[in-house]
Amino acid sequence: MSEKEVIGKSSKPQTMETLMADLEKIGVKKKMTLLVHSSLSSIGWISGGAVSFILALEEILGRQGTLVMPVHSGDLSDPAKWENPPVPEDWWQTIRETMPAFDLDLTPSRGVGAVAEIFRKQKGALRSFHPQVSFTARGKHAGYITEGHSLEYAFGEKSPLAKIYELDGYVLLVGIEHENNTSLHLAEIRADYDGKESEAYGLPYIENGKRIWKKVEDIKSITDDFNDLGETFLDEKKDIVSVSSIGQARSQLFPQRELVDFAVKWMEKNRK
Repeated sequence: MSEKEVIGKSSKPQTMETLMADLEKIGVKKKMTLLVHSSLSSIGWISGGAVSFILALEEILGRQGTLVMPVHSGDLSDPAKWENPPVPEDWWQTIRETMPAFDLDLTPSRGVGAVAEIFRKQKGALRSFHPQVSFTARGKHAGYITEGHSLEYAFGEKSPLAKIYELDGYVLLVGIEHENNTSLHLAEIRADYDGKESEAYGLPYIENGKRIWKKVEDIKSITDDFNDLGETFLDEKKDIVSVSSIGQARSQLFPQRELVDFAVKWMEKNRK
């Protein structure tokens, strides 16, 4: 959405102060460990844009809190699996041989929004080392959350998501639905459902000082039912899910542990 379109759909300008009021209303508190997925344009026009939103979050969380965002780079992957858009098959091998390896500072995020991309560049922000699905964290537990991110089963037990679970963290969805809720991937790893299978995939990687095309293993993720799962969670757990607006964006705040435990049982029951 262009800035002109955002202005046209905004009833008033949002500011750091109005955003803080909305974040406090939905339940964001000091000392929280908070994983945020957001669509900046859905909030409406903001004086200061993504920077104001990030500062509003950090002001409320305080020095004892921890802010986390996905900074994925899914384009560092096998071109044979690209769909949006695909590339000609006769390009595939060239891409595999020449794609630069992941770099913590240089590699930009892709498909996770402007807020996450700006947040990863902030002084003091730490990024987990995964070529495709890294996370950035800043605050008290940032080092713990981002260290030791496993290449294989990247959303599993050695991932930032599992660390947030251990810390009794929260998830905030701002203007997006559960199809983009990464914590449901942790539930996929833990759930035992019919048809669950693993696959090998490739990515550019530096190993022993040399750039290689590395094969790693992970589960085949199924995201088609994430929104149904999320809506069921909202219906059945109204007492722990806070729904409100941040700016003009419908938003949800909930404890990640409760969601993941619920999702494991839901997947085992409904994925047939």
